Amino acid sequence: MTEPPKVTLSATLAADEALARRRAAGEQVLIMASGEIGLTVHPELRARLAAAADQAAYGPVSGSPALRAAAAGYWQRRGLDADPDLVVAGPGTKSLLFALIMAVGGDVVIPRPSWVTYAAQAELVGARAFHVPVLAGQGGVPDPDGLREEVARARAAGRDPRSVVVTLPDNPTGNVASPDTVRRLAEAARELDLVIISDEIYCDLVFETDTPAVSPAVIAPERTVVTTGLTKNLAVGGWRTGIARLPSGDLGRQLHSRLVAIASQIWSSPPAPVQVAAAYALDEPPEITARVAASRRLHGIVARAMAERFVKAGALLDPVVATCYLYPDFEPLREQLATAHGVHTGAELVGLLSERYGLGVLAGEAFGEDPGLLRLRAATSRLYGETAEQQDTALAAADPLGLPWVQAPLNRVEEVLADLTAPSTTTRPL
Repeated sequence: MTEPPKVTLSATLAADEALARRRAAGEQVLIMASGEIGLTVHPELRARLAAAADQAAYGPVSGSPALRAAAAGYWQRRGLDADPDLVVAGPGTKSLLFALIMAVGGDVVIPRPSWVTYAAQAELVGARAFHVPVLAGQGGVPDPDGLREEVARARAAGRDPRSVVVTLPDNPTGNVASPDTVRRLAEAARELDLVIISDEIYCDLVFETDTPAVSPAVIAPERTVVTTGLTKNLAVGGWRTGIARLPSGDLGRQLHSRLVAIASQIWSSPPAPVQVAAAYALDEPPEITARVAASRRLHGIVARAMAERFVKAGALLDPVVATCYLYPDFEPLREQLATAHGVHTGAELVGLLSERYGLGVLAGEAFGEDPGLLRLRAATSRLYGETAEQQDTALAAADPLGLPWVQAPLNRVEEVLADLTAPSTTTRPL
């Protein structure tokens, strides 16, 4: 009997559950492990969902015509040709990514570091994930030269890489790869005959809107699949709705047939009431674009303020230009952390921050990094308040950092980092 793939619980979800249990037990913990967005649902989104609650039928596997047309319009406004007949919706982009990896087939190339789920999903479908490091400050896109080398090695060894996953903007680094790097990636994928799966769930959260992330679908439209959803820009992760834009031409039609067949066997169709609300959101009426803009501004202010704390403590950190993620590297503090705290790996650093200080973050190892590296990912997306009133106030505030419930976690992290990096009067054996 064949052994099933050995896949562990998602690192982000596992950390969230553990921290939530500690908080429920009365501990003071600061949850910065996952990228769930701690903001309220827009009132009109709630109203649309409620009004559609009696829609109980399955509906089309690929999603309702209204949702697919709205999604096509969303991409067209961003300069990407999109045919509603080549749009597929599903219960979250996570499910769609899994089905896409299965539909493309073969092995997968992913960036290092990259979101915790890509490699696990490849393993679940019986494929292998090949990691290619990113260029400095350009997380989310594998180094195009490294991509060529890795694919050549894999094919020489008898493996069959057929796709490359990119994330624009990136989780875990908060980076946006440059247009030139995306162009070179697209050229390499064309040379190597790879399908590009571009996870663009954070595309509306680039802080400087005059320099948006460039999708590889602009450069290699014939081989690029783009996915997105409402989880991050509108803070409705629990609604589980994602959409995929498939390329035109033979490849897109073949992928569509396989993807819809897979979807029909796994989730049947996206949840009907949520599709109604999603179609409204993807049409981008003024109230929705205003909410996204306010969220983007809040994320940028708080993430950059938190980044200042890590840099002040001595960590290396690329400028945060998108999302709600920081990816500090404590390598300059390695000797001090080893001497004062017996910390030699990223997991040990994360364990110390959690157990001693109640600060929940994730080690770079969860994102495919070498365990010995002292890198961690911290998310600021749940630091806007504990109540709906606080969150809405933060969203509307001219100066969110002046609010005590926003300033408090920033102060707490600064205190933790100051204590963590303070000169020690005792020496521990290395």
